[in-house]
Amino acid sequence: MPRKILLITPPYHCGVLESAGTWMPLGLVYVAGGLQNAGYEVKIYDAMSKFHTIEEIRNHIKDYEPDAVGTAAYTSSLHDAIHVLKIAKDVNPEIITFLGGIHSNFCWEEILQKESKSVDYIIRGEGEITTTELLDRIFSGHNPDVPGIAYSKDGKIIATRERSLITDLDALPMAWNLVEWKDYSFKTKRNSTLAVVSSSRGCTQKCTFCSQRLFWKEKWRARSPENFVSELEYLNTKYGVDVAMIADETPTFDRERWEKILDLLIEKKLDLEILMETRVDDILRDKDIIDKYAKAGILHIYVGAEAASQDTLDRYQKNLKIEQSKEAIDMINKAGIISETSFVLGMPDETPASIEAAIKLAKYYDPDLAFFLAIAPWPYSDIYPELEPYIEEFDYSKYNLIEPIVKPVNMTREELNRYLLKAFREFYMEKLSRIEEMSDFKKNYMIDVTRLLLNDSYLASQMKGEMPPEAKRFMEKYITKPERL
Repeated sequence: MPRKILLITPPYHCGVLESAGTWMPLGLVYVAGGLQNAGYEVKIYDAMSKFHTIEEIRNHIKDYEPDAVGTAAYTSSLHDAIHVLKIAKDVNPEIITFLGGIHSNFCWEEILQKESKSVDYIIRGEGEITTTELLDRIFSGHNPDVPGIAYSKDGKIIATRERSLITDLDALPMAWNLVEWKDYSFKTKRNSTLAVVSSSRGCTQKCTFCSQRLFWKEKWRARSPENFVSELEYLNTKYGVDVAMIADETPTFDRERWEKILDLLIEKKLDLEILMETRVDDILRDKDIIDKYAKAGILHIYVGAEAASQDTLDRYQKNLKIEQSKEAIDMINKAGIISETSFVLGMPDETPASIEAAIKLAKYYDPDLAFFLAIAPWPYSDIYPELEPYIEEFDYSKYNLIEPIVKPVNMTREELNRYLLKAFREFYMEKLSRIEEMSDFKKNYMIDVTRLLLNDSYLASQMKGEMPPEAKRFMEKYITKPERL
C-alpha cells in the first residue's frame, strides 16, 4: 500500500482575493505532482476555497487517514496553517506534518521555537523536490537531512543547507488530475473554469516591501514557450479551463520568449482568457506588439504603480517614474484590455494630504481598477527595520494589505483606514460616473466588478457611503437590478 499524503490549504479569509474568483493552490499542485510521480497516494484538500471549518478539516483528516499532512502559509495565513497541522497531530500523533510557503521560508526558527509540537518539518524554498526526498527518507527510516528543511530535535533547531533553485521548470510534473475543477471560477465570467498557472519563477527587481524577489533570490527562470502554451492547451481541452491567471511576477521579462508565447496563443486560437501582472517598463518596451496581447487572449493586466510620489517610489526601490505608469496604463486601455494598479500607502510619513495625492494620481492614471492598500511590514522584508518602530499590530492574521499595521506619525491607524476607504470610494464613484463612455466589454466588466466589490468583498459595507448623483444613478440602473444572465 502506498503512503497517503494529504495537502491542505489553511482556512484563511480576508475578503480580498475571494471576491474576484476562487483560486486554486498552485504550489500544492506542483508538490503533489512530484509526490505522485514518486508513487505516493496524494490528495489536495482546498479547505480555504471550500470555506470549510476547522471541525470539517478534522473530520476530513480522520476519514482519509493520511501518513503525512502538509500545508503552506504566507504571513497572514500562518496561524491557520499551524492550526491545521495541530489538528492533524490531534487526530493521530504519528502523522508527519510539514509546512512550506514564503513566511516559513524566512521565519522557520521562530515557528519551530513556538510550534515544534505541531510542525515536524519546515520546507525552505521550492518544495517539489525537497518534499518528496524528505518523505522518502522518513518512511524508509533514514536520516531526514535533505537540503532545504528545518526541524526541531531534542530541543535543538536544525537547518540543513539551502537547496539550489530548480533549473528545468519544464520537467516539473503537475497534479492537474487532483484538482476539483468545479470549485474554481472567475466571477466576472459566468460558468467559467479557472486555472492558476506559472510560466516562470522569480524577479530581479529590488522592491523593498516585497517578499517574492527574496524568496526567489532575485533570480528569474522560465519555462519554454512551447511547454507553457502546451499546458494551457491541455487545460483548455481536457478540463474546460477558459480563464487562466498567470501567477508569475514578471512573465514578460524575456521579450523574445514572451512574444513567442503570444504568437503560439494566437496560432492555437484557444477558447481561453488570460489574467496577468507585469512591470510597467515591460509594457512600455512592448509598445510595438501590444496588439498581440489582446489577440492572444490577454483579458486583464495588473501593473504596480505603488506610490503617489516619486520620493516614495524611490524609497520602495521601484525603479519607476510616475509618467511611465501613466503611459503604460494608457497603452493597456487603448488595447481594450482591463487595466489594474495599486497604491501601497500607510508609511510612517503618510498624511491625509498624501493620500489625497494618491487619489488624484489614481484618477490621472485612469486604470479600470485601482486598489489602495495598507503596507504590510513582512518581518523579513528589507523595509522592515524602517517600519518596525511604528508597528502597532502584531497579529500576523492582520498582515493582509487591508488592515493598517503601521501607525503613521501624523495619523492614527483608524484615521488611515478611513482615508483608504475614502480613496476606494472616490476613485470608483468617479469611474462609474463615466460608465456610459466605456466600450460594451469594459462597461459590462465594470458592472460585474462593482457588484462583486459591493456584495462579496471586504469593501462591501464601506463602499455604500455617500455617492455623487451620477454614481447613484449607476447603482439604481445596474447594480440593484437582478444579475445579467
